[in-house]
Amino acid sequence: MSRLRTFGHSPLTRTHKFSVAGVAALGAAALAATLVPGHDTQATAQSETVAAAPVAFTTNAGAQQIKSVQAGVAHQQATADAQARAAAAKKAADEQKKAADEKARAEAKARADAEAKAKQEREAKAAASRSAQRTATVTQAAAPTYANNLDGWIRQSLDIMKSKGIPGSYDGLHRNIMRESTGNPNAVNGYDVNAQNGTPSIGLLQVIQPTFSAYHVTGTSANIYDPVANITAAANYAADKYGSIDNVNSAY
Repeated sequence: MSRLRTFGHSPLTRTHKFSVAGVAALGAAALAATLVPGHDTQATAQSETVAAAPVAFTTNAGAQQIKSVQAGVAHQQATADAQARAAAAKKAADEQKKAADEKARAEAKARADAEAKAKQEREAKAAASRSAQRTATVTQAAAPTYANNLDGWIRQSLDIMKSKGIPGSYDGLHRNIMRESTGNPNAVNGYDVNAQNGTPSIGLLQVIQPTFSAYHVTGTSANIYDPVANITAAANYAADKYGSIDNVNSAY
């Protein structure tokens, strides 16, 4: 057996150390196989060589593979994290946009409702104004006009008496007016007992002031000399005392 010769003093690298260890392991395996009786020495040696080979020659490659796998896993993790962040950001943006859209729709609806309500109120006011104008026009058209004379005063008094439920007729009013004042609304009796007592009879139907005040009809003038107010108050007094001015045929 020849001796191994050493050339120089160069140190063994990690790869060289693993290679030497692998060669030693293969040699030991081959020697063990030759010592087993009845065994196929060549087949066993080949089998052991194949089994031991990865230990000697694949250690460095395996480390590289592990590093490669680790790098791939790290890359996949980073990619997954980036995708998750992107998905979360997109979801947040979508939700923010949805909330903004809903707010905009709500505000638009509120404005539309307010405008519709305002329009409805304007239309209602306009309709009420038109109705009031029509009513005023009809009232003005329907309101009768009266002549400023005895006939007009009697007719106006009769309309007021009718609205207040005071009985009397045109003939009854006219007959008593002609007897009492001959149709003079400024007539004053200064010689009868009433005048002597300080309350002269005044106006178309010669009414004293206390009687006029007591039987004055709302809606007429408070002036005892006013023809319509004088007639209406006298008719109201006659209705209370005699049932109607139509029943009066003399001084009352």
